[in-house]
Amino acid sequence: MPFGKHHGNRGSHAGPRHGAAFSIIAVLMLCTGSPAGAESGFLGAVRTFADQVLDHGRDRYGERHSPLFADGLDVTDLSPAVWRYDGDEIIISNFASQQHLMRTLVGLSALTGDPGYREAAVAAAAHMFEHHRAECGLLYWGGHQIVDLRTNRNRGDFDADCHEFKNNFPFYHFLWEVDSDATQKLLQAIWNAHIVDWSRLDMNRHGSYGTPLDTLWDHDFVAPDPFFEGDGLTFINAGNDLIYAGGILHELTGSREALTWTLRLAGQYVRARHPETGLGVYQYSQPRRREAPPDDPEHPRFTWSTFGDRAQRQLGPEFGEVALEGNLLDAGRANSIYGYNALIQLHLAERLDGDEAAALLDWTVDGLVAYHRYGYDAETHTVRPLLADGTDLTGFKLKRPGYYGPAGRKFERSRVHSLLMLSYARAYRLAGRTDLRTAVRDLAAGFGLGDIGEDSERLPELNPGTDAADVNLLFALLELHRAEPREAYLELAEQLAGNILERSFHDGWFLPGPRHRYTRFDAPEPLALLTLEAIRRGSEDQIPAYVPSRGYIHGRFDGHGRTYDTRVIWPQQRSD
Repeated sequence: MPFGKHHGNRGSHAGPRHGAAFSIIAVLMLCTGSPAGAESGFLGAVRTFADQVLDHGRDRYGERHSPLFADGLDVTDLSPAVWRYDGDEIIISNFASQQHLMRTLVGLSALTGDPGYREAAVAAAAHMFEHHRAECGLLYWGGHQIVDLRTNRNRGDFDADCHEFKNNFPFYHFLWEVDSDATQKLLQAIWNAHIVDWSRLDMNRHGSYGTPLDTLWDHDFVAPDPFFEGDGLTFINAGNDLIYAGGILHELTGSREALTWTLRLAGQYVRARHPETGLGVYQYSQPRRREAPPDDPEHPRFTWSTFGDRAQRQLGPEFGEVALEGNLLDAGRANSIYGYNALIQLHLAERLDGDEAAALLDWTVDGLVAYHRYGYDAETHTVRPLLADGTDLTGFKLKRPGYYGPAGRKFERSRVHSLLMLSYARAYRLAGRTDLRTAVRDLAAGFGLGDIGEDSERLPELNPGTDAADVNLLFALLELHRAEPREAYLELAEQLAGNILERSFHDGWFLPGPRHRYTRFDAPEPLALLTLEAIRRGSEDQIPAYVPSRGYIHGRFDGHGRTYDTRVIWPQQRSD
């Protein structure tokens, strides 16, 4: 079959119109063509979306066309999303921000038998390896890179021009099937470029494309005490991608060195947890103070890490030695620790064998239990801002300006992110502990899903009228179904899937809402619907596992300074 050609009736599944209100049944009928259609509404919606992405979302710009995808389109005129820098419009193709799309295309081919979707994904990945790969093995992708589809050039000049991952988690198993040698070198290069000092595993979120791939694992490790002063920034959102890459490299190649260093890195965050509460940490080092900070709080460099630990500077006089950046757990940092980190370590624990898998599982479970005890308030369904010794910062007003805000800013509790529900549900399925079930029960009630019951012997009393429309909550229900195969969990998951279609599926595109201007192809909703469909068919193993990757671009954007695509592009609303 020629590349990009698909059997079946492309575009035959009509999506609901913008602004229209539909019942779930009406949405499904529109997707299937009839209530008794052979193809379910969930699968029909995914196929419609994928067909439109293949028809309109691949490179058709400039003098030479490639099999790469744009990151998204303006649904009003099907023009590509662009990054505006120095008067230039860069047509965005960031392969690291398309990993949900790759998983969806691969899963759709597996479930429908139509190879065209997977072939399109293969062509894009192969093109990246052939044309957009540095000599060291790194791809030009991630937080500070764009392939400009108008010129087919790599663009990193709009910011740091380096390799950066923060909770990206690419679809490495698929890349391995496309080119195993290039994928092995890529995984090695990610570790090689981001480790600053192997003896202490001092590392940085920024990696140089000029780092030669030489000695790699051949280093001594001294297991330093937590919160040493280092030249890197050991943020867990960057560490998560190293842990994931190292664990997958071991799984794919059998490399014991990769596994050893992966466990050492994961263990650094565990060793830095508070000894009494078991809470933390966002990082296991402190930034080395290189110069004195400016006196002016309005100075653009005032909150830089070059002046030492930013929490100690701003909170140390009130809270003492525990006031370190690694020990401060606001909602965003908690999501990185107990959401992203927990989920990828549970993912690896399920795929690996032996004591290594047991260690990852135990470390993750212990951390989740500690956070449920100290961080979560079941009565208000909120999370507390904490220091790792358990100090609740709720209501505390900053006495001086700094990294955490201006003087007078008050710490507040935050809404719970749905990632936490998913991480606790997956941990419960893998570990089966009653304290994890208690956490899942609290979270399910807080999200309006009903009562899963005190123990597995109780029939759940779920809320069929929920208006929840969240991918992570849907996957959490599927985790509960895998742990306790009850029809009620699947039925509620289908309710959420219907809610997702009503909220997000418009004119065949997945959007945050009907007024949004841009469709982002890396939406996780299609993969969630595919997974639900596969479970109903008894074919779940055909669908790539959901790994909650977070693609993004960060840099200078005309008129906005340094910002993110998630702030200036994808949230835009239509003006009509």
